[in-house]
Amino acid sequence: MRTNTSVLLKTRLLFILVFTFFTALYACDKNNDETIEKKTQPEEKEEEKNSNENKDKVADYADIENLPADTGGEQIAYLKGTTSASYGYYAYTPSAYKDGTEKYPLIISLHGAGKRGDGNNLDDLKKVLWLGPGNLIKKGEWNPSYPAIVVAPLTSTNWDPKKVHAFIQYLMDTYRVNEQRIYLTGNSMGGFGTWNYIQEYGDEALAAAIIPICGKGNPDLAHQFTNIPVWAFHGVDDNTVNVNGSVDMVKAIKALEIEITYTPKLTLYPGVGHDSWTMTYDGSGMGQENENFDAFNMSIYDWLFRYKKE
Repeated sequence: MRTNTSVLLKTRLLFILVFTFFTALYACDKNNDETIEKKTQPEEKEEEKNSNENKDKVADYADIENLPADTGGEQIAYLKGTTSASYGYYAYTPSAYKDGTEKYPLIISLHGAGKRGDGNNLDDLKKVLWLGPGNLIKKGEWNPSYPAIVVAPLTSTNWDPKKVHAFIQYLMDTYRVNEQRIYLTGNSMGGFGTWNYIQEYGDEALAAAIIPICGKGNPDLAHQFTNIPVWAFHGVDDNTVNVNGSVDMVKAIKALEIEITYTPKLTLYPGVGHDSWTMTYDGSGMGQENENFDAFNMSIYDWLFRYKKE
């Protein structure tokens, strides 16, 4: 009986040892598989993300934090031919603008191809208010952290960077603009126009930061973006402008590494097609972005205000 008991105990002990060994081996293999899966995802290492964020120079707000609160200003149409500007446009000025002397940030929004027009009649010009910041103002939903002048021009052709540059200069001469705080954004054709403007002018561009949405840049001209903050947005399932139009551009800028002053950001929406601008401009896309890319975790307008041109 003692011999049988001893053999039984040894058999049980051997079984426990073998079971423990294979359990540990399986867990190790599973962890390795998960590590490999994570490495194949387009995700930056955490230390790289932190170093990129720390690299960016965030401006102080001393020049805008004491601006009068905007309780609701005016959005006025200026038909093409009634001013010296090359475009017809809508311009919004904050509530205290008319009776004050302060200078304000300027946000310019470039529309897409579907809204093209001459801008020489009101029905035509109203198309620029169907999207972007102008649309939020029209609906009474404009509430950025700081007041700003908002301008939406209308073009009948693609956005010519030289004409955009001249238009910004016109706005600087016409309105009380804080010239260190000029911001440019655009969707689709306007996204192309936003990329193209910086590609044309580089450090001579008048914009302090840009937000191109569902557009496309030229990676060969990434060196023009070494000193400007960029936050690009795109729908992964965009069949009009392929998502690689934004992905390749941001990747090319990042590849410049130590040459860039600001690390470009890229936010992608899974399952979203060409219209990635509505959810970006109104903020409803927060929480819907691909977690492997930059989080949509703050208002794009508050992000713009983080930067001003030196």
